[in-house]
Amino acid sequence: MKRIDLKRLPRLKRLGGLGLTGALGLALLPGCSGLTPSYTRPDLPVAAQLSGTAITPAMTADALATALSLKHSPFATDPALKSLMELALANNRDVRVAVLNIELAQAQWGVRQADLLPSVNLGLSGSRQTTASGSLSSSYSAGLSLPTVPAYEVDLFSRLRNLSEAARSQYLATEEARKTVQIGLLAAIATTWLAWQSDTALLALTEKTLATREASAKLLQLRFDQGASSLLELRSAHSLLEAARIARAQLQRQQSLDENALTLLVGQPLPASVKESATRHTPAEPALRWAELPPDLPSQVLLGRPDVAQAEYQLLAANANIGAARAAFFPKITLTSTLGRTSNDLGLLFQSGNLGWSLGTQILQPLFDAGRNESNLKIAQASRAIAQAQYEKTIQTAFKEVADALSARDSLKAQWDAQAAQTQSENDRSRLAQLRFQQGSSSYLEVLDAERSLFSAQQGLIQVQTQYAQNTVTLFRALGGGWAP
Repeated sequence: MKRIDLKRLPRLKRLGGLGLTGALGLALLPGCSGLTPSYTRPDLPVAAQLSGTAITPAMTADALATALSLKHSPFATDPALKSLMELALANNRDVRVAVLNIELAQAQWGVRQADLLPSVNLGLSGSRQTTASGSLSSSYSAGLSLPTVPAYEVDLFSRLRNLSEAARSQYLATEEARKTVQIGLLAAIATTWLAWQSDTALLALTEKTLATREASAKLLQLRFDQGASSLLELRSAHSLLEAARIARAQLQRQQSLDENALTLLVGQPLPASVKESATRHTPAEPALRWAELPPDLPSQVLLGRPDVAQAEYQLLAANANIGAARAAFFPKITLTSTLGRTSNDLGLLFQSGNLGWSLGTQILQPLFDAGRNESNLKIAQASRAIAQAQYEKTIQTAFKEVADALSARDSLKAQWDAQAAQTQSENDRSRLAQLRFQQGSSSYLEVLDAERSLFSAQQGLIQVQTQYAQNTVTLFRALGGGWAP
């Protein structure tokens, strides 16, 4: 960009002789873009890959393609869960707010775009005043005009273009924010749905255990009345019976809380078919499907997360604001103009020969502003540095979330296998303890202890199954998959 010689600024007054057509032609000249810093995407402040061993370029390409394809793969396979997600996307208030924020940002961008072109008004005006001699003087005009407030600014230094670009980036950032809200909503519904199913399965297990313990308590009461059992065995049976009742009350309360949470997420009362479906499944059944990730998953997949894209758009907006702040140091040229008919007689206003026009230009060069423009530039530069730090922090957070989900996935699967083996062992122990008691080889305390351990193992199995399924949801959310345009 050529340097402007401030000593020659007075010569710019000759713009007034260009006429309306020449001035508007000057207004449409492309602005100077050298004031805006060139944008380069910051390097990822994380490791090159999320997990696995060293990777080759070919492996990276394959892993990246696999990971990106997961975004559009079916996530929820349970029909009831799918219907809940569809209802939530249509009725959830958080999603509505996110969509309305997009409309707001789009309108603000439209305002900035409108600043790049002149506003043309159609006006009719008249005035009447007394002259020095005491007579009345009238003046009437009608036609098109460029308003004086706000006057049209010739964007020679791209101040308006940078402000428009900043508004556009903010608009695109709100679009990514909507995707983030949507992914979070789908993940919350899936997590709560799985918790609801888990509570239902635990409640069914508790009801079955409660019936067994009630029968055992009645049997021990009869044996105690006949002197065939001790008071210790009877009190132990009653304690286990009340523990099952406590567990049932807790699960009934938690089941109700999960249903209320789903109702809030969906934005309307749950359909009866959904409630019925929740009682027919257990967490062990595949309500979700997620393809296995390659061991050499590159960190570039994090760029597909909408919150990362949102942070980058905000960085772009801050970058454009620097260009607008720099442009404030240069002359500001504004135009006002009218084209129409003028007459001193209202009746002759629209007759031929009354055509008139006017063109006004103004050039303002900041000389002293008490450091305002310099401070505004420092604000813009600091805002860009903050936006870059937030962008990098967003990527680091995303990296941690994916790494945590991948690490938990392997350990939860190992825990599931161990819990299933323990449950089988406790089931065999309970059966053998019952046989030993029936043969008179042991007291009923051994049976009660085995039943307590079996119940605990069965509960643990359902819980780890739920945690594994919920980890799938966490991975779905961490990789930014599942949003729809």
